Amino acid sequence: MTSVPPGPSLRGAVDLSSLVQRASAKPTGAPNDAASPTTPANGAATPGSPLVVPANDANFTRVLELSSTVPVVVEFIAPGLEPALGAIIESYGGRLVLAVVDGQANPQLAQAFQIREVPAVAAVVGGRPVNLFLGMPAETEVRQVLDELLQLAAQNGVTGQVPVNGAGEPGDADSGDAAAPEEPPLPPLHQEAFDAISEGDFAAAVAAYEKALTQNPRDADAIAGRAQASLLLRLKGADAETIRSAAAHAPQSVAAQLAVADLDVSGGHLEDAFARLLEIFPALDADGKAAVRTRLLEYFEIAGSDDERVAVARRHLTGLLY
Repeated sequence: MTSVPPGPSLRGAVDLSSLVQRASAKPTGAPNDAASPTTPANGAATPGSPLVVPANDANFTRVLELSSTVPVVVEFIAPGLEPALGAIIESYGGRLVLAVVDGQANPQLAQAFQIREVPAVAAVVGGRPVNLFLGMPAETEVRQVLDELLQLAAQNGVTGQVPVNGAGEPGDADSGDAAAPEEPPLPPLHQEAFDAISEGDFAAAVAAYEKALTQNPRDADAIAGRAQASLLLRLKGADAETIRSAAAHAPQSVAAQLAVADLDVSGGHLEDAFARLLEIFPALDADGKAAVRTRLLEYFEIAGSDDERVAVARRHLTGLLY
């Protein structure tokens, strides 16, 4: 199956940047380091290329860090298969990096990107996932999507380039600006939540953020973090086809519609999630309205108040409430 979307978009995508705010440093040359060059894939990539790197659930934080300066294409493959995009990525001269993931061996990444079959190709820009296509279309189509990805990255200030002369590694991508000052350490409970998310323990992350909010109910970062971790927890182990089928057969079921709205948000289809829940809201009983309102407020936190669609949906919700 090959499916190429109209164009990559970050609008409404789940922000994964919290996974890398304080990634634990790994020793240089550590096994499976995501910043270490991979061997040539099917003869397509240059041996020792800094532009094609292996990635997995444990070390993907390095990929997310890198995505703040250069777009990272993520190719999900099946065991025993070779990645197909190495040569194409290299032809962009360091403006793109390819991370290769065994989709079967890394369920946390497959879940985060909503990958249900391989091969599949996604990307990360500024810590946010972007689904690109399923299967492997013709090279001209691949390049068209990658060109659009670079445009999207530029719109979001991600315009760095990885050295390709062997002098540097992906982690050394040149953003064109002076090095940013080192960020202060996270508060203890935020660090606890980050560590839990890194290990795929989303329930523990939610609990840590809730403890932080007990100490400071106005902690905006904890509010947003809890909303994001809660979404990841609800989607962990979920089957997209089953969820969408259940929603289609039970259009008035609050639980079914909330579940499919979670899928929409995780895939970047924020408007679809808002429209779905706002449409059923008027006909719900008090408990149903409370559940939908709570979920919408979580989505608003995930998307951020600067997203114009949040403002529109918030006004619509207010109108329905009053």
